[in-house]
Amino acid sequence: MSSTANGKNGTWRNWGGNVSARPAREVTPASVDELAAAVRRAAEDGLKVKAVGAGHSFTSIAATDGVLIRPQLLTGIRNIDRENMTVTVEAGTPLKRLNMALAREGLSLTNMGDIMEQTVSGATSTGTHGTGRDSGSIAAQIKGLELVTADGSVLSCSETGTDEERAVFAAARVGLGALGIVTAITFAVEPVFLLTAREEPMPFDRVLSDFEELWAENEHFEFYWFPHTGSTNTKRNNRSAGPEKPVPQLQSWFEDEFLSNGVFQVANWVGRAVPATIPAIAQISSKALSARTYTDIPYKVFTSPRRVRFVEMEYAVPRAAVVGALRELKAMVDRSGLRVSFPVEVRTAPADDITLSTASGRDSAYIAVHMFQGTPYQRYFTAAERIFTAHEGRPHWGKVHTRDAEYFSRVYPRFGEFTALRDRLDPDRRFQNDYLRRVLGA
Repeated sequence: MSSTANGKNGTWRNWGGNVSARPAREVTPASVDELAAAVRRAAEDGLKVKAVGAGHSFTSIAATDGVLIRPQLLTGIRNIDRENMTVTVEAGTPLKRLNMALAREGLSLTNMGDIMEQTVSGATSTGTHGTGRDSGSIAAQIKGLELVTADGSVLSCSETGTDEERAVFAAARVGLGALGIVTAITFAVEPVFLLTAREEPMPFDRVLSDFEELWAENEHFEFYWFPHTGSTNTKRNNRSAGPEKPVPQLQSWFEDEFLSNGVFQVANWVGRAVPATIPAIAQISSKALSARTYTDIPYKVFTSPRRVRFVEMEYAVPRAAVVGALRELKAMVDRSGLRVSFPVEVRTAPADDITLSTASGRDSAYIAVHMFQGTPYQRYFTAAERIFTAHEGRPHWGKVHTRDAEYFSRVYPRFGEFTALRDRLDPDRRFQNDYLRRVLGA
């Protein structure tokens, strides 16, 4: 059951390549009982414990020098309840496998993010989200959770349990790995449906002046702005009566693989080697993808392959503040002399009731800035972060940021609720690491 870490001499690395760790040992439990035993054994040996999913977080949220739990044997669907329209899955199940399995059963999640490589527990614990006017993050679709707590006991919680279970449920849906190790998640699902996606270029100024309308008129609206240009690519996803009309295979390969991944990768290599070329490349990139409309089942519309490696910062700001924040971001890039080869992604989410969800208690808009892997990102991210925090922005828990517990206690009204629960569930800080010490306090 134990194994050494992957990579060179026991080093674990994340997908973005910006975080590494050397755990004392690695455990791949095949059951909840084995996981609980591993937590108890870690306590006996005085070691901290962290579970790691697909490593898609850009923060060191999963890094540990103690026991690293890998969930790849805890996968698959435990139960489908068609009466209550829920599905219960093991925590290590990749979103891709969940989406495909649900589709075979004629079911779907209501909303999802734009990639599906992550595990269900990693995605929900960090607050992964897509875009939606009425439907929230993946965690907002959770109906029940099972987790192994610091003393090795198994705790189940939902919104209908005891007061304590409800308190755990409110926090653990986006639990940052601080309250326990999630072993199973019950999601609300619905009969599979069709979405029509309309992708089209639109001037930056027009998107900003029409933002409220574009948001109100579409179930799922998002756009990408290309720095150094006045251009965006918009995407509107809305439910459709059909018929199914997927992107033809050759066109899909050309646009989603060749242009969006292959050519984009080469353009980023050129930009990294010769930063002066980036504005010219951005002008070409922003015009490379033409308008298209297609209709398909949700996961084929919401998600797309992302093979070009990058580092990312993303902040949730109040939805009312997004247009102002974007204008400031564009002005900052224009006067900074920075060379940014990656588009800025903008999405929305309705307010939810999860303690440390980035959309907790407020309608939110997300602004994500990216830099190609291997290019210096600090100056750009620091300047962007200054803009986001001026709007009381809340950073994505799995993406680069410099905020600490003192800041979070100001921007999350229920922050104290979360830390009090953590004191009860993990008094010895079995699940602590440097990242949690910074964001939650010691």
